Amino acid sequence: MKWVTRQYVHVDRTACPWLIKRFVDPEAEFIFVAAEKIEEIVQKEKVIPYDAPDVELGHHGEKCSFDSIVEKYKVSDPVVLELAKIVRAADTDKMETVPEAAGLEAIMTGISIAVENDYEALEKSRTVY
Repeated sequence: MKWVTRQYVHVDRTACPWLIKRFVDPEAEFIFVAAEKIEEIVQKEKVIPYDAPDVELGHHGEKCSFDSIVEKYKVSDPVVLELAKIVRAADTDKMETVPEAAGLEAIMTGISIAVENDYEALEKSRTVY
């Protein structure tokens, strides 16, 4: 299946593809577009949107997109549930709640600076998760 999100990936938009490939859809393909193009791509290509405004697999209350995917696809691995706390804290600017969150934020910022595109960012971030 194809999945679509906003371009210029960072914490949640690098963590979600890792989660999707590992626990939901090993054959997943990812598309990165401007936020205003997501709905058009969803309609045209029948892809699954994530980490975008007003989508099922997005932010809801205190939770981030990673949480939404964990819940929808019933990922119960205890390590993933711990990782979700770190991703949520880093992605929702609550870094003081989980010590590792600031480190994750810093690593993803460094990766985003060092890569040429979102696909390279996913590749480089995979080992972090």
